[in-house]
Amino acid sequence: MQLSRPADVMIAAEEGLRCRELAAVIVEVRGDAAALNFTAMRRLALRAEATAVPCWLIRQAATANLSAARNRWRVATLPSALNPDDPLAPGDPRWRAELFRSRDRKPGTWVIRHENGTADRLNLVAELPDRTLAKGAGAVGQRSAR
Repeated sequence: MQLSRPADVMIAAEEGLRCRELAAVIVEVRGDAAALNFTAMRRLALRAEATAVPCWLIRQAATANLSAARNRWRVATLPSALNPDDPLAPGDPRWRAELFRSRDRKPGTWVIRHENGTADRLNLVAELPDRTLAKGAGAVGQRSAR
C-alpha cells in the first residue's frame, strides 16, 4: 500500500499491527514528518509487542531524534564488491548496517551483501575493528578509499 500523507501511513501501520496473521509491518517515510512523534512511535512499539508482529520504521533523510524503537539502525551504501569476471565492472551491492542503540542487543556494525549472488538472500558479516583480514581482494569487510 502506498500513501502520501505520513499521518495516514501511521494509521495504516497501526491497523496492520492489529492483524496477527501478518509476518511483519514495514513503514517507510521520508523526512521529518510531524506524524512521526515520540507518542506515535511508542504506540507502534507497544502494538508490535502486544501482537508479536515485527514492525520496521524506515526513515529516509530524517534527523535523529527521540524514538521509542527497541532497536535503532543506520544503513548506508558501500562500494560494491569486486566483480570476479571483470575488475573494472561493479560487483554485488553492499551496505553498512550499524545497530547504534538497542535495549536487548549489543550494538555493532555489519557489512550486508547478497549471499552467493542471489537476490533474495542477504549475508551479514561483522566488520573487523582492526581490518586485518580485509586486506585480500574482494573481502567482505574491505572498504574503498573513495
